[in-house]
Amino acid sequence: MMWGNGMGGGMGWGLLFWLLLIVGLVVLVFVLVKAFTGGPGGGTRQGGTAPPPTGAGPRRSREILEERYARGEISTEEYRERLRTLEEGER
Repeated sequence: MMWGNGMGGGMGWGLLFWLLLIVGLVVLVFVLVKAFTGGPGGGTRQGGTAPPPTGAGPRRSREILEERYARGEISTEEYRERLRTLEEGER
């Protein structure tokens, strides 16, 4: 059935278009704010180095090295080399 001059269906599509446009703009603003403020998935850590974990001093580094050696992940030679490097770093 036709409404008036046959243009009644266009009103619904126009409303849908503007609704989607507004939702898209809100999403765009949200993404930009997250990107510039360093939120999760933001652009502040791209290509950078991770900060050192807090509380992980030389003692913890040595413990981790000993654990890796005990599990057999590294050889004796590599263990000694890394231990020497850690000891040099403590001075």
